[in-house]
Amino acid sequence: MRRKKVSVMGNLVRDMMQNVMETSFKQPFQSGELRKNPVEPAWVCPAGYEYEIIEKCDLKMEYLRPVGVVTGRVILQLHGGGYIGPMKNIYRKFAVRYSKISYGGDVLTPDYRVAPEDPYPAALQDAVSAYQWLLQEKGYAPENIVIAGDSAGGGLGLALGLYLKDNHLPLPGGFLTMSAWTDLTNSGESYQANYELDPLFGNSTHNMLYDSTYIGEADPMEPYISPLFGDFSGFSPVLMQVGNYEVLLSDTLMVGQKLKKAGVKCRISVFEGMFHVFQMGLDLIPESREAWEEAEEFLRVVYHINVKPEGKVVRKVKTGQKRSARDITGFLIAMMKKELNG
Repeated sequence: MRRKKVSVMGNLVRDMMQNVMETSFKQPFQSGELRKNPVEPAWVCPAGYEYEIIEKCDLKMEYLRPVGVVTGRVILQLHGGGYIGPMKNIYRKFAVRYSKISYGGDVLTPDYRVAPEDPYPAALQDAVSAYQWLLQEKGYAPENIVIAGDSAGGGLGLALGLYLKDNHLPLPGGFLTMSAWTDLTNSGESYQANYELDPLFGNSTHNMLYDSTYIGEADPMEPYISPLFGDFSGFSPVLMQVGNYEVLLSDTLMVGQKLKKAGVKCRISVFEGMFHVFQMGLDLIPESREAWEEAEEFLRVVYHINVKPEGKVVRKVKTGQKRSARDITGFLIAMMKKELNG
Protein backbone atom coordinates (compact mmCIF):
# COMPACT_ATOMS: atom_id res chain seq x y z
CA MET A 1 0.00 0.00 0.00
CA ARG A 2 1.56 3.25 -1.14
CA ARG A 3 -0.24 5.59 1.25
CA LYS A 4 -1.63 4.55 4.63
CA LYS A 5 -3.88 7.57 4.95
CA VAL A 6 -6.09 8.92 2.18
CA SER A 7 -5.65 12.60 1.47
CA VAL A 8 -8.51 14.93 2.35
CA MET A 9 -8.91 15.86 -1.32
CA GLY A 10 -8.84 12.21 -2.37
CA ASN A 11 -11.62 11.34 0.08
CA LEU A 12 -13.75 14.29 -1.00
CA VAL A 13 -13.36 13.58 -4.69
CA ARG A 14 -14.13 9.87 -4.31
CA ASP A 15 -17.21 10.45 -2.16
CA MET A 16 -18.57 13.16 -4.44
CA MET A 17 -18.01 10.94 -7.45
CA GLN A 18 -19.96 8.14 -5.78
CA ASN A 19 -22.88 10.46 -5.07
CA VAL A 20 -23.02 11.69 -8.65
CA MET A 21 -22.67 8.22 -10.13
CA GLU A 22 -25.43 6.81 -7.94
CA THR A 23 -27.92 9.55 -8.82
CA SER A 24 -27.27 10.16 -12.51
CA PHE A 25 -24.79 7.77 -14.06
CA LYS A 26 -25.89 4.21 -13.30
CA GLN A 27 -27.02 3.33 -16.80
CA PRO A 28 -25.90 0.87 -19.47
CA PHE A 29 -22.81 2.20 -21.26
CA GLN A 30 -22.94 -0.12 -24.23
CA SER A 31 -25.85 1.77 -25.81
CA GLY A 32 -23.08 3.49 -27.71
CA GLU A 33 -24.61 6.89 -28.36
CA LEU A 34 -21.71 8.85 -26.95
CA ARG A 35 -19.28 6.20 -28.15
CA LYS A 36 -20.44 6.58 -31.72
CA ASN A 37 -20.71 10.36 -31.52
CA PRO A 38 -18.03 11.64 -29.15
CA VAL A 39 -18.21 15.36 -28.50
CA GLU A 40 -14.92 16.93 -27.49
CA PRO A 41 -13.25 20.25 -28.16
CA ALA A 42 -10.40 20.24 -30.64
CA TRP A 43 -7.17 19.31 -28.90
CA VAL A 44 -4.36 21.83 -29.16
CA CYS A 45 -0.87 20.38 -29.05
CA PRO A 46 1.12 22.24 -26.38
CA ALA A 47 4.13 24.34 -27.31
CA GLY A 48 7.35 22.40 -27.56
CA TYR A 49 5.77 19.29 -29.10
CA GLU A 50 5.15 17.93 -32.58
CA TYR A 51 1.94 16.02 -33.16
CA GLU A 52 1.43 13.75 -36.16
CA ILE A 53 -1.42 11.52 -37.31
CA ILE A 54 -0.18 8.22 -38.71
CA GLU A 55 -2.54 6.19 -40.89
CA LYS A 56 -1.54 2.59 -41.51
CA CYS A 57 -4.15 0.58 -43.40
CA ASP A 58 -7.24 0.67 -41.13
CA LEU A 59 -5.25 1.86 -38.09
CA LYS A 60 -4.89 5.49 -37.07
CA MET A 61 -2.17 6.40 -34.58
CA GLU A 62 -1.17 9.63 -32.87
CA TYR A 63 2.57 10.29 -32.61
CA LEU A 64 3.78 12.92 -30.12
CA ARG A 65 7.41 14.09 -29.99
CA PRO A 66 9.19 16.92 -28.21
CA VAL A 67 10.58 19.44 -30.68
CA GLY A 68 14.32 19.20 -31.23
CA VAL A 69 14.78 16.28 -28.81
CA VAL A 70 15.88 12.80 -29.87
CA THR A 71 16.28 10.32 -27.01
CA GLY A 72 15.50 7.03 -28.73
CA ARG A 73 12.92 6.38 -26.01
CA VAL A 74 9.24 5.85 -26.74
CA ILE A 75 6.07 5.00 -24.84
CA LEU A 76 3.46 2.89 -26.63
CA GLN A 77 0.27 4.06 -24.91
CA LEU A 78 -2.82 1.85 -25.13
CA HIS A 79 -5.86 3.80 -24.01
CA GLY A 80 -8.72 2.58 -21.84
CA GLY A 81 -12.43 2.51 -22.54
CA GLY A 82 -13.52 -1.09 -22.03
CA TYR A 83 -12.61 -2.04 -25.63
CA ILE A 84 -15.63 -0.03 -26.78
CA GLY A 85 -14.25 3.52 -26.49
CA PRO A 86 -11.96 5.31 -28.96
CA MET A 87 -9.07 7.69 -28.38
CA LYS A 88 -9.96 10.76 -26.26
CA ASN A 89 -8.36 14.04 -25.23
CA ILE A 90 -7.44 12.75 -21.77
CA TYR A 91 -5.03 10.32 -23.42
CA ARG A 92 -3.46 13.14 -25.38
CA LYS A 93 -2.82 14.77 -22.01
CA PHE A 94 -1.45 11.46 -20.78
CA ALA A 95 0.85 11.36 -23.81
CA VAL A 96 2.33 14.73 -22.88
CA ARG A 97 2.80 13.55 -19.31
CA TYR A 98 4.47 10.33 -20.46
CA SER A 99 6.85 12.35 -22.62
CA LYS A 100 7.78 14.57 -19.70
CA ILE A 101 8.32 11.76 -17.18
CA SER A 102 10.44 9.84 -19.69
CA TYR A 103 12.64 12.95 -20.01
CA GLY A 104 11.88 13.78 -23.64
CA GLY A 105 10.61 10.43 -24.87
CA ASP A 106 8.26 10.06 -27.80
CA VAL A 107 4.71 8.69 -27.38
CA LEU A 108 2.67 6.65 -29.84
CA THR A 109 -1.04 6.15 -29.10
CA PRO A 110 -2.94 3.91 -31.53
CA ASP A 111 -6.66 4.53 -31.91
CA TYR A 112 -7.20 0.79 -32.10
CA ARG A 113 -10.41 -0.75 -33.40
CA VAL A 114 -13.11 -1.36 -30.79
CA ALA A 115 -16.24 -3.44 -30.25
CA PRO A 116 -18.99 -4.10 -31.01
CA GLU A 117 -18.07 -3.34 -34.62
CA ASP A 118 -14.62 -4.90 -34.23
CA PRO A 119 -14.41 -7.51 -31.44
CA TYR A 120 -11.37 -9.56 -30.45
CA PRO A 121 -8.77 -9.91 -31.92
CA ALA A 122 -9.00 -6.51 -33.65
CA ALA A 123 -7.57 -4.47 -30.75
CA LEU A 124 -4.69 -6.92 -30.25
CA GLN A 125 -3.90 -6.96 -33.96
CA ASP A 126 -3.73 -3.16 -33.97
CA ALA A 127 -1.52 -3.12 -30.88
CA VAL A 128 0.86 -5.57 -32.56
CA SER A 129 0.91 -3.42 -35.71
CA ALA A 130 1.72 -0.31 -33.66
CA TYR A 131 4.56 -2.10 -31.88
CA GLN A 132 6.00 -3.41 -35.15
CA TRP A 133 5.74 0.09 -36.65
CA LEU A 134 7.94 1.40 -33.85
CA LEU A 135 10.48 -1.36 -34.44
CA GLN A 136 10.49 -1.58 -38.21
CA GLU A 137 9.43 1.83 -39.49
CA LYS A 138 10.96 4.08 -36.83
CA GLY A 139 13.85 1.90 -35.71
CA TYR A 140 13.36 2.07 -31.94
CA ALA A 141 15.31 -0.53 -30.00
CA PRO A 142 12.88 -2.85 -28.18
CA GLU A 143 14.55 -2.14 -24.82
CA ASN A 144 13.74 1.55 -25.33
CA ILE A 145 10.01 0.88 -25.73
CA VAL A 146 7.70 0.86 -22.71
CA ILE A 147 4.12 -0.34 -23.15
CA ALA A 148 1.74 1.65 -20.94
CA GLY A 149 -2.01 1.43 -20.57
CA ASP A 150 -4.94 2.03 -18.24
CA SER A 151 -8.03 -0.10 -17.65
CA ALA A 152 -8.67 -2.12 -20.82
CA GLY A 153 -5.50 -0.60 -22.25
CA GLY A 154 -3.53 -2.04 -19.34
CA GLY A 155 -4.90 -5.50 -20.04
CA LEU A 156 -4.26 -5.05 -23.75
CA GLY A 157 -0.66 -4.07 -23.02
CA LEU A 158 -0.07 -7.28 -21.06
CA ALA A 159 -1.84 -9.30 -23.77
CA LEU A 160 0.48 -7.69 -26.32
CA GLY A 161 3.45 -8.76 -24.23
CA LEU A 162 2.18 -12.35 -24.13
CA TYR A 163 1.69 -12.32 -27.90
CA LEU A 164 5.20 -11.00 -28.50
CA LYS A 165 6.69 -13.64 -26.22
CA ASP A 166 4.68 -16.50 -27.74
CA ASN A 167 5.68 -15.45 -31.26
CA HIS A 168 9.36 -14.98 -30.41
CA LEU A 169 9.29 -11.25 -31.05
CA PRO A 170 11.46 -8.90 -28.95
CA LEU A 171 9.86 -7.79 -25.71
CA PRO A 172 9.82 -4.11 -24.72
CA GLY A 173 11.90 -2.65 -21.91
CA GLY A 174 8.95 -2.62 -19.52
CA PHE A 175 5.20 -2.52 -18.92
CA LEU A 176 3.22 0.07 -16.94
CA THR A 177 -0.45 -0.43 -16.07
CA MET A 178 -3.05 1.66 -14.27
CA SER A 179 -6.20 -0.12 -12.99
CA ALA A 180 -5.65 -2.87 -15.56
CA TRP A 181 -8.60 -5.02 -16.65
CA THR A 182 -6.86 -8.38 -16.89
CA ASP A 183 -9.73 -10.80 -16.29
CA LEU A 184 -12.78 -10.52 -18.55
CA THR A 185 -14.40 -13.42 -16.69
CA ASN A 186 -14.70 -11.01 -13.73
CA SER A 187 -13.73 -13.78 -11.32
CA GLY A 188 -11.73 -11.80 -8.76
CA GLU A 189 -12.98 -11.54 -5.16
CA SER A 190 -12.90 -7.75 -5.34
CA TYR A 191 -15.86 -7.80 -7.75
CA GLN A 192 -17.92 -8.72 -4.69
CA ALA A 193 -15.82 -7.25 -1.87
CA ASN A 194 -15.67 -3.78 -3.45
CA TYR A 195 -19.11 -3.86 -5.07
CA GLU A 196 -20.47 -1.21 -2.71
CA LEU A 197 -17.22 0.78 -2.53
CA ASP A 198 -16.29 1.40 -6.15
CA PRO A 199 -17.71 4.82 -7.16
CA LEU A 200 -17.56 3.97 -10.88
CA PHE A 201 -18.40 0.30 -11.32
CA GLY A 202 -19.96 -0.49 -7.95
CA ASN A 203 -23.64 -1.16 -7.18
CA SER A 204 -24.42 -2.02 -10.78
CA THR A 205 -23.75 -4.65 -13.40
CA HIS A 206 -24.98 -2.39 -16.20
CA ASN A 207 -21.53 -1.39 -17.35
CA MET A 208 -18.77 -2.39 -19.73
CA LEU A 209 -17.30 -5.00 -17.36
CA TYR A 210 -20.23 -7.33 -17.89
CA ASP A 211 -21.43 -8.90 -21.14
CA SER A 212 -18.41 -7.47 -22.95
CA THR A 213 -18.96 -7.18 -26.69
CA TYR A 214 -15.18 -7.31 -27.17
CA ILE A 215 -15.08 -11.04 -26.41
CA GLY A 216 -17.39 -11.90 -29.30
CA GLU A 217 -17.44 -15.65 -29.91
CA ALA A 218 -14.06 -16.23 -28.23
CA ASP A 219 -13.31 -17.81 -24.86
CA PRO A 220 -12.93 -15.06 -22.21
CA MET A 221 -10.21 -17.19 -20.57
CA GLU A 222 -8.06 -16.84 -23.69
CA PRO A 223 -4.82 -15.18 -22.39
CA TYR A 224 -4.84 -12.63 -25.20
CA ILE A 225 -8.28 -11.52 -23.93
CA SER A 226 -7.70 -12.07 -20.20
CA PRO A 227 -3.92 -11.97 -19.65
CA LEU A 228 -4.46 -13.16 -16.08
CA PHE A 229 -4.53 -16.68 -17.55
CA GLY A 230 -1.25 -16.28 -19.44
CA ASP A 231 2.33 -17.38 -18.78
CA PHE A 232 4.49 -14.41 -17.78
CA SER A 233 7.83 -16.21 -17.58
CA GLY A 234 10.58 -14.16 -19.21
CA PHE A 235 8.57 -10.94 -19.05
CA SER A 236 10.18 -7.51 -18.84
CA PRO A 237 9.84 -5.44 -15.61
CA VAL A 238 6.29 -4.37 -14.74
CA LEU A 239 4.77 -1.58 -12.67
CA MET A 240 1.07 -2.02 -11.83
CA GLN A 241 -0.96 0.64 -10.01
CA VAL A 242 -4.50 0.25 -8.68
CA GLY A 243 -6.87 1.76 -6.10
CA ASN A 244 -8.06 -0.42 -3.24
CA TYR A 245 -11.68 0.72 -3.71
CA GLU A 246 -11.84 -0.76 -7.23
CA VAL A 247 -13.81 -3.81 -8.26
CA LEU A 248 -10.82 -4.41 -10.55
CA LEU A 249 -8.42 -4.59 -7.60
CA SER A 250 -8.11 -8.37 -7.93
CA ASP A 251 -7.23 -8.04 -11.62
CA THR A 252 -3.99 -6.34 -10.61
CA LEU A 253 -3.26 -8.37 -7.48
CA MET A 254 -3.71 -11.76 -9.15
CA VAL A 255 -1.51 -10.84 -12.11
CA GLY A 256 1.02 -9.46 -9.65
CA GLN A 257 1.16 -12.82 -7.88
CA LYS A 258 1.71 -14.63 -11.19
CA LEU A 259 4.45 -12.20 -12.20
CA LYS A 260 6.31 -12.77 -8.94
CA LYS A 261 5.95 -16.55 -9.17
CA ALA A 262 7.37 -16.35 -12.70
CA GLY A 263 10.40 -14.47 -11.38
CA VAL A 264 9.52 -11.20 -13.13
CA LYS A 265 10.70 -7.93 -11.64
CA CYS A 266 7.49 -6.19 -10.71
CA ARG A 267 6.10 -3.57 -8.40
CA ILE A 268 2.46 -3.64 -7.39
CA SER A 269 1.25 -0.37 -5.88
CA VAL A 270 -2.16 -0.26 -4.20
CA PHE A 271 -3.37 3.25 -3.37
CA GLU A 272 -5.55 3.54 -0.29
CA GLY A 273 -9.08 4.83 -0.92
CA MET A 274 -8.55 5.36 -4.65
CA PHE A 275 -10.91 4.66 -7.52
CA HIS A 276 -10.58 3.48 -11.12
CA VAL A 277 -7.81 5.27 -13.04
CA PHE A 278 -7.48 7.96 -10.40
CA GLN A 279 -4.38 9.03 -12.32
CA MET A 280 -6.76 11.01 -14.53
CA GLY A 281 -6.58 13.60 -11.76
CA LEU A 282 -3.03 14.37 -12.97
CA ASP A 283 -1.82 17.02 -10.49
CA LEU A 284 -5.22 17.73 -8.92
CA ILE A 285 -5.11 15.22 -6.06
CA PRO A 286 -2.08 14.02 -4.04
CA GLU A 287 -2.53 10.32 -4.84
CA SER A 288 -2.58 11.01 -8.56
CA ARG A 289 0.58 13.11 -8.33
CA GLU A 290 2.24 10.34 -6.32
CA ALA A 291 1.25 7.74 -8.92
CA TRP A 292 2.77 9.77 -11.76
CA GLU A 293 5.92 10.33 -9.71
CA GLU A 294 6.19 6.58 -9.21
CA ALA A 295 5.70 6.05 -12.95
CA GLU A 296 8.55 8.48 -13.54
CA GLU A 297 10.78 6.52 -11.16
CA PHE A 298 9.94 3.31 -13.02
CA LEU A 299 10.78 4.84 -16.40
CA ARG A 300 14.06 6.17 -15.07
CA VAL A 301 15.01 2.64 -14.02
CA VAL A 302 13.90 1.04 -17.30
CA TYR A 303 15.62 3.67 -19.43
CA HIS A 304 18.70 3.95 -17.16
CA ILE A 305 18.19 7.68 -16.74
CA ASN A 306 20.42 9.25 -14.13
CA VAL A 307 19.17 12.54 -12.76
CA LYS A 308 21.49 14.42 -10.44
CA PRO A 309 19.80 17.52 -9.04
CA GLU A 310 22.07 20.45 -8.40
CA GLY A 311 21.62 22.07 -5.01
CA LYS A 312 18.47 21.83 -2.94
CA VAL A 313 15.33 20.67 -4.71
CA VAL A 314 12.49 23.06 -3.99
CA ARG A 315 8.91 22.08 -4.75
CA LYS A 316 7.24 24.62 -6.99
CA VAL A 317 4.07 26.14 -5.58
CA LYS A 318 1.52 27.57 -7.97
CA THR A 319 -0.23 30.74 -6.90
CA GLY A 320 -3.68 31.84 -7.85
CA GLN A 321 -7.19 30.61 -7.24
CA LYS A 322 -7.42 27.18 -5.66
CA ARG A 323 -9.66 24.55 -7.18
CA SER A 324 -12.39 23.18 -4.96
CA ALA A 325 -13.16 19.50 -4.51
CA ARG A 326 -16.33 20.05 -6.54
CA ASP A 327 -14.34 21.55 -9.44
CA ILE A 328 -11.92 18.62 -9.36
CA THR A 329 -14.72 16.08 -9.11
CA GLY A 330 -16.48 17.67 -12.08
CA PHE A 331 -13.30 17.36 -14.11
CA LEU A 332 -12.80 13.70 -13.16
CA ILE A 333 -16.41 12.75 -13.77
CA ALA A 334 -16.27 14.37 -17.20
CA MET A 335 -13.16 12.35 -18.01
CA MET A 336 -14.73 9.14 -16.71
CA LYS A 337 -17.90 9.70 -18.71
CA LYS A 338 -15.84 10.11 -21.85
CA GLU A 339 -13.92 6.92 -21.11
CA LEU A 340 -16.87 4.80 -20.02
CA ASN A 341 -19.22 5.89 -22.77
CA GLY A 342 -16.45 5.58 -25.31
